[in-house]
Amino acid sequence: MTADSTPQCVADVHAVLGEGPVWVAREAALYWVDIVGKKIFRLDSSGNLSEWATPLRVGSIVPRASGGFIAGTDRGIAAIDLEANKFEVLLNPEQQLPGNRFNDGKVDRRGRFWAGTMDDQERESSGTLYAIEPDLSLGIIDDGYKVTNGPAFSPSGDVMYHSDSARQVTYAFDIDAAGKPSNRRTFLQFGSGDGYPDGMTVDSEGCLWIAFWDGWCVRRYSPAGDWLETIKVPVQRPTSCAFGGPDFDRLYVTSARRDLDEAALAMQPNAGGLFLLCPGVRGLAERPFAG
Repeated sequence: MTADSTPQCVADVHAVLGEGPVWVAREAALYWVDIVGKKIFRLDSSGNLSEWATPLRVGSIVPRASGGFIAGTDRGIAAIDLEANKFEVLLNPEQQLPGNRFNDGKVDRRGRFWAGTMDDQERESSGTLYAIEPDLSLGIIDDGYKVTNGPAFSPSGDVMYHSDSARQVTYAFDIDAAGKPSNRRTFLQFGSGDGYPDGMTVDSEGCLWIAFWDGWCVRRYSPAGDWLETIKVPVQRPTSCAFGGPDFDRLYVTSARRDLDEAALAMQPNAGGLFLLCPGVRGLAERPFAG
């Protein structure tokens, strides 16, 4: 596929809060969620769209090596089998925080699932980033977040990026040979007019792609934090992005309609849709959760 940075809406699903795109190589299909609308979507390489209603709010979903999916939800970490319509909560580290829910999550280069929680009302800084091991043991990575988003991992897995969207900040962490994070530092700090850094991914050159809620765009940053490129999208609230396709040269962008009034929606009729563009760089194959 030739480079074309013009976003095209490829699934006009009108998601209230579309999020969490992930390319599932074994199916040659993209999965994503509508957190508020309680749906999971699938778009295959032929353009066929499927959707499932969910009994819980799924913030992120990733494939498991053993089959099916693991997900961060409003009730904890869950195993999901869409064919069997099975949603099983495996662990909930925040039963003492009923106002919290899991939001974004990704698998690192070692096959561990990293997922962050947040106050559902976006008022308290009660969010925590966890790493879930293949045996379902769980470690606390960082806390004090208002809105967790990301994470994303460098090609070698030695750097992890994670955002607090409400504070308009993206952090970087070093990951050592044992997989332990350290040296949290501010990688990017945004301000008025920038929008809010939401979901993100890393390309094969190690550059970070971030979707900007209320920013009408996706931006690309070098590993040194240099702003390299902005790709505008026709919706106010892009929420996340992921590379996919057989050559990982397609960038999929999810979006939201939440809290947009009729006038705003009239200007962006595809809000909540899934967009596709070809930015001229390739992404990386994501590992399934090793558990």
